Amino acid sequence: MHAKVFSATTLGIDSHLVEVEADLATGLINFHIVGLPDKAIKESSKRILAALKNSGFRLPPRLITINLAPANLKKQDILFDVPISVAILQAAGLLDLSKDFINETLFLGELALDGKIRPINGVLSVAHSVLKSGKKRLIIPKKNCQEASLIKNIEIIGVETLVELVAYLRGEKNIEPTKPTFDNYSKYIKKHPLDFNQVKGQFAAKRALQIAAAGMHNILFIGPPGSGKTMLAKRFATILPEMSFDEIIQTTKIYSIAGLLKNQSLIFHRPFRAPHHTISQAGLVGGGSNPKPGEISLAHKGVLFLDELAEFKRATLEVLRQPMESKKVLISRANSSLEYPASFLLIAALNPCPCGYYGDKSKKCICSSAQIQKYFGKLSGPLLDRIDLHVNVSAVDYDDIKNKNLNGKSSAKMKEEVDGAVQIQKQRNLKNAFMSAQEVERFCILTPEAEKTLKLAFEKLNLSMRGYHKILKIARTIADLCQSDLIDKSHIREAIMYRTLDRNHN
Repeated sequence: MHAKVFSATTLGIDSHLVEVEADLATGLINFHIVGLPDKAIKESSKRILAALKNSGFRLPPRLITINLAPANLKKQDILFDVPISVAILQAAGLLDLSKDFINETLFLGELALDGKIRPINGVLSVAHSVLKSGKKRLIIPKKNCQEASLIKNIEIIGVETLVELVAYLRGEKNIEPTKPTFDNYSKYIKKHPLDFNQVKGQFAAKRALQIAAAGMHNILFIGPPGSGKTMLAKRFATILPEMSFDEIIQTTKIYSIAGLLKNQSLIFHRPFRAPHHTISQAGLVGGGSNPKPGEISLAHKGVLFLDELAEFKRATLEVLRQPMESKKVLISRANSSLEYPASFLLIAALNPCPCGYYGDKSKKCICSSAQIQKYFGKLSGPLLDRIDLHVNVSAVDYDDIKNKNLNGKSSAKMKEEVDGAVQIQKQRNLKNAFMSAQEVERFCILTPEAEKTLKLAFEKLNLSMRGYHKILKIARTIADLCQSDLIDKSHIREAIMYRTLDRNHN
């Protein structure tokens, strides 16, 4: 006998419909799964038979063949235990599901040997694509229901055991669909415990971070150990605009596929990822035999903080260049290519020299010029070119620490100004850091005084075309923060201040 139900598999952050066909034929007892399954799915035959037996379902001795179609689509992760079990029970005559019910329903779930249905990764990605596939019902592990309920207009049925699932499918038990619980998602956003007014002094660095948040500019801090680079970076999230509903879905899909949601159902706050400098290329961009998102994708719509930038392997840093431009990462394998989003804002920090104290007022640097040159030589020019803001962060004096008047603006006030600048960019339908050369010409209109200042800087610093455009983009963001349509002389001057490496190399 033959039966068919529907399930799905995830590739990258997208899901693809899979037909699960079961055929029971007379012959020696055996269990085959075909259709390009990975090793974990091939091993599921023993688990499924044990779960069916321990749930009280006695199958006649048959040759069982399971086909996962389309056959050319790689199937991975343990999503198919439940749909395979349902297809087998339907083929054996222990279930009698209507054709309409089967065509409207997707099944997902992993089975334990005792018949319990365990939660799985990637449910949000599947739920997000259910409506596109023409389905309107999703039967999944109960613990995944809250995650899936973010998607409206689909029926979410949560089950805990195979016995409960069969009782529901036979009409012996009624299970109420999970109701959407995130209509007003803003109420789940909690106040951040950190605040910029907790940082003494460092006004230039705070200002640079405000510009970075307003225009989505990548930023590099250069300063001695203990100057507050990490403290500043950790507070950056407090001035970023709140995530939109679509951004919450995109980010949560990545964490769902990576299996990092844990007890939370959604990612409401912009991610802050700070990998150690010993991280591998695969850990940073994603990959592995069963590819998973890397740190740059986990930082999607948030912040990637690379502390001690010069301590990272040069080859590891070089893989950042393409994602920083395209905002996505492509992982190629022999039989498939996966694409993960990677639209992150980079905050990098490094010491000014190997000992860390070049230019410091309190401690003398012991490094030679050759050592300093070699230290910065670990960072390629193309990578540094992709970082808009270069900021020197000096150590704070004792008097500054004790001065209560040096707290500066609160995060709330800084964010208010950032939101105003972001709103202006929304009207242009772009973000300043991502402007093309044509958009720079269109939107970066300078006053005559600003034009003279920029020309002088271009000639004196011997700027490249990329450096010229960087200054204009930064100046455009500064003007937006000031609610100014034109870029003035003061905006250009401030923008040039944040190109430290351009000035030092010329």
